[in-house]
Amino acid sequence: MFKSITNCKYFIIISCIISWSSFAGNVSPNDPAIASAHPLATQAGYDILKQGGNAFDAAVAVSSVLSVVEPYSSGLGGGGFFLLHRESDQFQIFVDAREKAPGKADADMYLDEFKNVIPRVSLDGTLAAGIPGLAAGLTHVSEKYGVLPLDQVLAPAIALAENGFPVYERFITALKVAIAIDVMSPKFIENFTLEGEIPEVGTLIKQPELANTLRVIASQGHDGFYNSELTETIVTESNESGSIWTTNDFKNYEIVEREPLQVKFSDYQLTLAPPPSSGGTTIATILNILSEYNYRDMNTAEFVHLITEAMRRAYKDRSEFLGDPDFVVVPVLKLISKNNAIKHSSSINLDRATPSKQIGKSFEANPKEKGTETTHFSILDQDGNRVSTTQTINTWFGSGYMLPSAGFILNNEMDDFSAKAFAPNRYGLVHGEANSKAPNKRMVSSMSPTFIESKDDLAILGTPGGAKIITMVLLSLISWTEGADADAMTSGRRFHHQYLPDEIHHEKDAFGEDVIDSLVSKGHSLKEIGDYGNMQVVTYKKSDGSVKASSDPRALIENSEIDFY
Repeated sequence: MFKSITNCKYFIIISCIISWSSFAGNVSPNDPAIASAHPLATQAGYDILKQGGNAFDAAVAVSSVLSVVEPYSSGLGGGGFFLLHRESDQFQIFVDAREKAPGKADADMYLDEFKNVIPRVSLDGTLAAGIPGLAAGLTHVSEKYGVLPLDQVLAPAIALAENGFPVYERFITALKVAIAIDVMSPKFIENFTLEGEIPEVGTLIKQPELANTLRVIASQGHDGFYNSELTETIVTESNESGSIWTTNDFKNYEIVEREPLQVKFSDYQLTLAPPPSSGGTTIATILNILSEYNYRDMNTAEFVHLITEAMRRAYKDRSEFLGDPDFVVVPVLKLISKNNAIKHSSSINLDRATPSKQIGKSFEANPKEKGTETTHFSILDQDGNRVSTTQTINTWFGSGYMLPSAGFILNNEMDDFSAKAFAPNRYGLVHGEANSKAPNKRMVSSMSPTFIESKDDLAILGTPGGAKIITMVLLSLISWTEGADADAMTSGRRFHHQYLPDEIHHEKDAFGEDVIDSLVSKGHSLKEIGDYGNMQVVTYKKSDGSVKASSDPRALIENSEIDFY
């Protein structure tokens, strides 16, 4: 499945960013390319490009439309990460629009009097919600990097919210899960069901309150969402249902621009997400461990064993050290250093699995979410500008609470903090004190928007999938370096290990019986799970300018299901 990669040394680039795209002889992209989880969002992005917008304008259009037509995955009540590349000056930046803990948050807010975690309080209802960041991300990207006015790029989303979009199968699947949980708010039920009944495919879902909220943002920008009458309404309505939000929480919310991680891997340059994403450091750590081995001649079973052991150790580091870099010191350079890789590789036995309890703390961790929530899109315009964005409200339909007047669903991202040290969250991930709750702190995320580039080609990728985002991106970028195309990256069978629980999760047909037998003989515990993820990839071949956009076939929404606006 994966051939070996020999001498894959990488290094963090401190002084400059290598970009192959400026080398002589390259052909500009023949066409723009957009890959997103919904045809209406993809279409909106192309329409904005046709109107003279750039990739950053298109990103705002795609993001806002996804917020309308995929309310189970993301929205104005959530947050996201925007990884941007501006071709004219080779500028790259990571726009952190992650949610933040309210100012009244405290480390024990989800514990009972005996310091035990109260079930589901960090998942259901308004108390589970962090201060949303996506609206700030949209306005920031538009005003700082786009060329069209904000109201123009938000127009497709406003039209779809006002006039409606047709229900499709994936929406119904998500809605059935939500209804079964039975914590959805009255406005949620009113908007998305027909008097409590699941709508049929093709039924129009109209969201006039959401359309009005988008209009306020379109006309007033950042302040329209974070410092206006709308803000006061948002806070009042959420407080009436149990939140601890204040208007100051919104007034104080700001986007943070961070330097992406620049990593060299084989002949490829990787641009990765920095903290508070755990994706970049974890991916880099795994690659650095792998680079300590010459595994060109390894068979598939031997390679899967090795990369699983690397995953185990990198996720262990993730659990101990990752947090909001504005609040805690995250030792990124130490984690992705050669010395750390040597330390980890010295404990790897190529003939035997290492029990996770031997390398760190041991806790029960039983993931409840397999990785279909959240959403991602990738964009390349004809000038070579590129965007990789992952955005979320966390689990299916987030907290389940829709604000009656504003029309968007609140996230339940507070579950991504440690309820208490090393208590597993919904995805079975454990975190140490670095990710404890504190006022105005951003919670750790697995979202991993990524660029991978060589002298000859470029891939823009990312995916939803909770804890499994990191390993999905990892496996796809490795396959890309071995010659896989965009479709192979999105469709390849997946496997995952996250330190705790101590088992390899894998899709059906990810391994042959001989590989399974070999892994079991080495002491691995395997668990087959259903398909997961929804990867969106754009690729560009520089020699001839050809581009390709590919969406994950696991969750593909066919154009035939959708009537375009």
